Amino acid sequence: MFADIHAVLFDLDGTLIDSAPDLGAAADKMRVDRGLPPLPLLDYRSMAGAGARGMIGVALGLTPEHADFPALREEFFTNYEQCLTQRTYAFEGVPELLDNLTAQGLPWGVVTNKSARFTDPLTRAMPLFMSARTVVSGDTTAHAKPHPEPLLEAARQLGVEPARCLYVGDDERDIVAGLAAGMGTVAATYGYLGEKADPSRWGAHATINFPGALLQLLAKT
Repeated sequence: MFADIHAVLFDLDGTLIDSAPDLGAAADKMRVDRGLPPLPLLDYRSMAGAGARGMIGVALGLTPEHADFPALREEFFTNYEQCLTQRTYAFEGVPELLDNLTAQGLPWGVVTNKSARFTDPLTRAMPLFMSARTVVSGDTTAHAKPHPEPLLEAARQLGVEPARCLYVGDDERDIVAGLAAGMGTVAATYGYLGEKADPSRWGAHATINFPGALLQLLAKT
């Protein structure tokens, strides 16, 4: 599966960067603004991959079915915009991984369900993404993951056949999308795995427990 890879694509949050501190801070501000005591980051971390739904659920105990959810979601988004990169950082080993891929002549990019409203300013602000050849957001195409279209769009932008692309992500939706796109798939277990997540059941072609393991995987082929 990995013998003839021409490009590597990554999920963003929980795979390349740890944005849980800023996501948690944006949600916790909603609590503090309502006179509620702050919660520890640990309470938010496992739900970081679930976006506004997960963060608001932790902060206020409300679901998308609640009548006030749309307004609360926009409040969360506004809070998040104000702290996008204050506490967000690359996972240990990620900069070295991306530098190595670039040195090998392997183009890399990002395919995320995060909307361009946040993806664009975040990737512009972090030097980590200067060498990215493509960034596809959750609203770049008509569909978001687990639909394969965002991955197929990234492959088109890179000019690489999907079968020659590898997709790395920390959520089951990433693996479902990658498989549907006909790509090699790698589950990253160091990301935002929920309490009930079991990557061994996702059907990924391989699993890595730290970013540098991807290089080891590619080197074996």
